[in-house]
Amino acid sequence: MTYALPRLREEIAYVAYHFHWQLEDILDLTHGERQQWVREIARINTRANEGG
Repeated sequence: MTYALPRLREEIAYVAYHFHWQLEDILDLTHGERQQWVREIARINTRANEGG
């Protein structure tokens, strides 16, 4: 099964924007690792937006 290209681009852009990682470094992550970083960034953003 392949991973949907639009979703992959979205994850890459999200991680790159927030952590300033290079494309190659993000692509070296497994799908699961990338999803974990996306969730962690979302958690950080939520906490920051709530003032915590």
